[in-house]
Amino acid sequence: MEALGINLGYLIVQIVNFLILLVILRAWVYEPVVRMMENRRKTIAQGLEDARIAAEARASAEEQAKTILAEAQANAAHKIREAMERAEVAAREIRTQAEADATKAREAALAEAAQERDRILADVRGQISVLAMAAAQKIIGEVLDEKRQHALINAFFSGVKSGKVVVLENESISGASATVTSALPLTNEEQEAIKKDVLSRMGAQATISFRVDPSILGGLVIRVGDKVLDGSVVGQLEAMRQSLK
Repeated sequence: MEALGINLGYLIVQIVNFLILLVILRAWVYEPVVRMMENRRKTIAQGLEDARIAAEARASAEEQAKTILAEAQANAAHKIREAMERAEVAAREIRTQAEADATKAREAALAEAAQERDRILADVRGQISVLAMAAAQKIIGEVLDEKRQHALINAFFSGVKSGKVVVLENESISGASATVTSALPLTNEEQEAIKKDVLSRMGAQATISFRVDPSILGGLVIRVGDKVLDGSVVGQLEAMRQSLK
């Protein structure tokens, strides 16, 4: 070694120093650096994993949010439809009730008007009777007794003579109900006489209703189903007019 110019002792010392330095570097520098790099790698990997999990969680949250929003929209649309349907039902009920109330009010007004008309006509009947009796006296040229006068006037207005309905002479009628129309309101006695005569021909189970129509002037019009028995003054005048033709 000395021939080569190498100092063996010095070389050994240098080798030992290098080994010591290598051990020191490995113990104090390399391993801490390696551990630091490993920790860094793990930290980065953990960060990437956390980022992946966060991305998946965000995607899942967005999907859930979309689902919840879709469900909320569907529920809202359903509730709106239900509300509209309930509103339509309520509107129909209100409209139906209003129409029913209007119909009742109209019927009540018509009934009240009819009652008032009948009351007025009943009051007028007495006045007409006086005028008619006076006119009859002028035409006949003699004074009729009061009983005879009232009998003539009542027969004219009620169509009832001697307790019988004039229009029903020699008539046979059948049916479940009849409507009797007079020019002026009939008295209770006149209605009872008409009921007795009509029911004797139709049967005791039949029903009879009365109405007032001043346009027939006098007498009665009896309707049983499709059959009409016209004993009114207007009907008699029309028959006379037709016969004169």
